[in-house]
Amino acid sequence: MKNIQDLLQHIQLNKIDKNLYTGTSISIGSPIVFGGQVLAQSLYAMSQEVDASRICHSLHSYFILPGQLDRKIIFEVENVRDGGSFSTRRVLAKQDGEIIFILSASFQSKENGVSHQMEMPETESHENLLSWTDIYEQLKGFLPPKIENFLSIDRPITFKPTQIDNPADPQNLEPKQSVWFRINGEMQNNPLLNRCVLAYASDYNLLPTATRAHGKDLAEEEIIMASLDHSMWFHREFDINQWFLYVIDSPSAANARGFTQAKIFGENGDLIASVAQEGLLRIKK
Repeated sequence: MKNIQDLLQHIQLNKIDKNLYTGTSISIGSPIVFGGQVLAQSLYAMSQEVDASRICHSLHSYFILPGQLDRKIIFEVENVRDGGSFSTRRVLAKQDGEIIFILSASFQSKENGVSHQMEMPETESHENLLSWTDIYEQLKGFLPPKIENFLSIDRPITFKPTQIDNPADPQNLEPKQSVWFRINGEMQNNPLLNRCVLAYASDYNLLPTATRAHGKDLAEEEIIMASLDHSMWFHREFDINQWFLYVIDSPSAANARGFTQAKIFGENGDLIASVAQEGLLRIKK
């Protein structure tokens, strides 16, 4: 999956009946379906069953079972309610009749109101940073096999971390990081697809942030990481054809779970979205 058009082919599902859609998966290096993919697909499915004047402003989801890459996913949309200015929808994503993912979301008609936001933190410009691909090309053969395999995969999005950790000398660091990202290629500025792509990208970089505080402690351990839930709030309209800064921190990890929260800023400083996720961080015995 080398560019954004490849991703859009998977996000834009086939409608097979009223409130019923189907889609396929593509690997990002994991043996199971990427959480950001099924999140984006579910958001697309439910958005087809809402008046086009209403746009998603918040979503809340749970990952129930690992999705299998070689099987189609069926998306069942439930119309929960249409109010005067808000609509609520729910999606059950299924494989072989079993629910693998649940998404609930709220849609709102455009309204005027008060506005404020926190400032985007100062950071190194994306123009001066190495991408995951750059890191792979410069360090391949010297990286741990798992990291090298992950970085070698073509993706529809370029990621540029503002700080690069040394995998050969892991340390216990602050559980926070900032990552610039941008789609590979160009796409039409469409409010629905913008949200779907941003939701897809938002599932990257979260759980690894929670492990940064334990880099040295976990250096010799095998960690099982998996998203458990994912919430997102869209604050402002945006053009997906720009760079975004993903500012992430992890306030807590306990009981084999790590919690992360994040802000997504546009290159012009606009606060576009907020994200929260809890995930499994289990030391494999």
